[in-house]
Amino acid sequence: MAFVTGLLLIDAPAAALNNLGSIPGEREDNTVGVKVIKTKEGAYPYVSAQALRYWLRTTLETRVAGWQAAPIYREEKVAYTDANPLLYWDDDLFGYMRAPSKRETAKALRAADTSRAGETETTDTITRVAPFRVSTLVSLAPVTPTNDFGTMSRHEGNPVPHEHQFYRATLKGLFSLNLQACGTFSYRNKTGFRNLDDVRMKLAEALEGCEHLEAEKSFRLPQAQRVARVQALFEGMAQLEGGAKQTLHYTDVSPALVLLAVTKGGNHIFHHAVGANRVGQPEIKAKALEEALRVYRDGLLSPVYVGWVQGYLDAERAAFEQFAASYNQALQAEHPDHPALIQIGHPRELFQQLVAGFAANPRWLD
Repeated sequence: MAFVTGLLLIDAPAAALNNLGSIPGEREDNTVGVKVIKTKEGAYPYVSAQALRYWLRTTLETRVAGWQAAPIYREEKVAYTDANPLLYWDDDLFGYMRAPSKRETAKALRAADTSRAGETETTDTITRVAPFRVSTLVSLAPVTPTNDFGTMSRHEGNPVPHEHQFYRATLKGLFSLNLQACGTFSYRNKTGFRNLDDVRMKLAEALEGCEHLEAEKSFRLPQAQRVARVQALFEGMAQLEGGAKQTLHYTDVSPALVLLAVTKGGNHIFHHAVGANRVGQPEIKAKALEEALRVYRDGLLSPVYVGWVQGYLDAERAAFEQFAASYNQALQAEHPDHPALIQIGHPRELFQQLVAGFAANPRWLD
């Protein structure tokens, strides 16, 4: 079972990317605070995993050609997607939960809603654990958010004061994609494992090229379709857009640095390779990375892709390039055919290299 295992850094020189609403007790009633994790070391600004997933979904829908997004339906106090991973790529990769109400009033409302034309009928509760997993984006070091005071004064009379917090930080996040689960849908009658109900099973049986894995009680899409979905996901990550307060702070949330590889297991081997130095600045811990690559060398199926924007931590990058050259030379001398060479370039170029690697290595999805 193979996974894409990755780490990313977002450079936020002045940002308020995920907010918590008004802060009680502040001098202005409408002071908007940022989300932070409070510890004895200080406050660590963060962006929730839900927000990051929303940024990526939106980027995929607007920036990646061919991306098939599921329609969203509303029913009283709940909302859900069509929950059909056979047709919709985000239902496949981001998961879903669908438990339709069996009350007659709810059925009547659904039947009368013309916006639901084309909805896939759902006969039973279905869920799908997302093959794509992300962590919370957390500042590498504690910071004290700044309170920015402003006014609305383009009108006659007294100005209207307002206030919001923002911060300067580098945010670190982890991500992982279970490649075997992409395009593979279970109908096991077990909580958390039933991706397809009877309606969707019939659709899968009629879908050209869809393979029935009877022993596993699953259906699997053709390999070319599975590869296309994975490629589109990482094309979206390379162009990531989103975040709150962009009108005021205009923070580029596309990764300034990304570290990723295709691995045999789902454990995150790069987590401790990036941290903060004594003054809170980002630091690539070469010894930690070297240890991880040595310990997990037999589990690396691809090169180690290091996407790094020129102009971001240039001194750190120069030192890392020396480490990478030394590592590659030693690895080639000892294991000439091993794939785990370190490749360095712009993050978008490295994501594109990974995307190209799926076309050359479709067995990664087996």
